[in-house]
Amino acid sequence: MRAPRMLATLDEVDAGDHVCQVLGRTDDVMGRSLSFVADGALHGDKVVIVGPGLRAGSGYGELVLDPARLDGSLLSAVRREAANADREGFRSLRVLHHVRPGDRADRDPQWLRSELDLEEFAADTGAMVVCAYSGAGLDLSVLHQIECVHPHRVGGRAVPPAFRVYRSGKEGWTTEGVVDSDGAAAFGAVLCTLLARTATVRLLCHALEFFDAAGMSALADAARHLPDRKVILEGTNETVRFAWELSGFAIPDIPVVMTP
Repeated sequence: MRAPRMLATLDEVDAGDHVCQVLGRTDDVMGRSLSFVADGALHGDKVVIVGPGLRAGSGYGELVLDPARLDGSLLSAVRREAANADREGFRSLRVLHHVRPGDRADRDPQWLRSELDLEEFAADTGAMVVCAYSGAGLDLSVLHQIECVHPHRVGGRAVPPAFRVYRSGKEGWTTEGVVDSDGAAAFGAVLCTLLARTATVRLLCHALEFFDAAGMSALADAARHLPDRKVILEGTNETVRFAWELSGFAIPDIPVVMTP
């Protein structure tokens, strides 16, 4: 069972982990991530580095991909390399994805979809994915969304995000924590992105504590964002279900189903 956790260093990255690494203003991505890359050789993993302007040179045989020159999406590229790694006899795949301010997170509306794709890829295949963000140039709201869709993190703020959405094997997506006014916009963006990929989104909510009014509005708006979509929240507690009904959201026009 995957569970969110804070890592002291990248040495602790394990199979299926999708890690958010927030870099400081002067941090060098390869310098800060060298142990993750070097452990590929130690454990027999294929290493793929994705980032603009990066070059191989650590001596560990990594493959470097420029995101601007990919043949297709980033997800297609890492899936292709995972298949290659299996044929070539590697144990698994390690992906270091470097995102600089302006490259994706604050300009490209597809960045969230890419992160959710990588989360699903890591969970479903057992690959190890580290997304290294240069935090100095990131808007706080963007940084909040980034952290919400990574179940594992190293560095960054001492206080974890109020909620997280992460892949639960092939069964659905786990939602945990509290979705309040501070995180409502991020939650709505994540849910709209998931609904754009599939008509029914299943959220496992056993560790979801509460929605406030803003959080419930974000859920309702996202569910109605596209036609013929449905959101199923399984394992919701009595407080969440009661607040949803009391607030008037439990109506046929809002395609949300909550179950204990």
